[in-house]
Amino acid sequence: MTTSHPRLVRKAPRRRRRGTPSQHRAGPAPQSSTRQERSAARREAILAAALDEFSARGFEAARLDDVAKRAGVAKGTIYLYFRDKESLFQELVRAMLTPLIGTIEALGAAEVPMNMLSDQIVELFVREVYETRRKDVIRLMISEGRRFPKLAEFYYREVLSRIIAAVRGLLRRAAARGEVPEALAEFPQIIAAPGLIAIIWSGLFEKFEPLDVRKMMKTHFELLFAPRRAP
Repeated sequence: MTTSHPRLVRKAPRRRRRGTPSQHRAGPAPQSSTRQERSAARREAILAAALDEFSARGFEAARLDDVAKRAGVAKGTIYLYFRDKESLFQELVRAMLTPLIGTIEALGAAEVPMNMLSDQIVELFVREVYETRRKDVIRLMISEGRRFPKLAEFYYREVLSRIIAAVRGLLRRAAARGEVPEALAEFPQIIAAPGLIAIIWSGLFEKFEPLDVRKMMKTHFELLFAPRRAP
């Protein structure tokens, strides 16, 4: 401090001894920041371990003891961040998928012809879902949702309902421009169909017959969004 502000020290030595509010905060800030970083790192480690454990064993068989071992923390540490196994699963869904939902909602609000937007949708799915661990979360919901209705309800409320609303709005505007049949807006699930097929296929049959996901999805959209011929 004396090298940074030598004149201030000579003119007001008492203030230097008492310390200003900014000087009082300067000491503990790095320690506080370090604690927050360590806490955030532990939380991320727990979520990553939970995804591994849920993927390997399923929701019912997964144990918090094993999640803790994978994360390198004590089991009690998990309860500092998550109430129970269900809340851990729910937060895993939020952490993995919420950023993607915001991107989809932004695409859904775009005033762009569907045949131009389709390439963006394909790339978004491949880069942000299929080539990441997000596909494991979706695969978990496909396999576990029927047995655990509360998880399915949570996933629908937090993820699917928002995606469906965004895509439906996009399709309604496209139908108004004459780009797609009006009935398509009633079934936005059709847009997601090839993505779900790809996720299921990758978990079961990829080693027998690799799937070109980009090409399949582009073919799907070409069929849906091809220029409509007058009757």
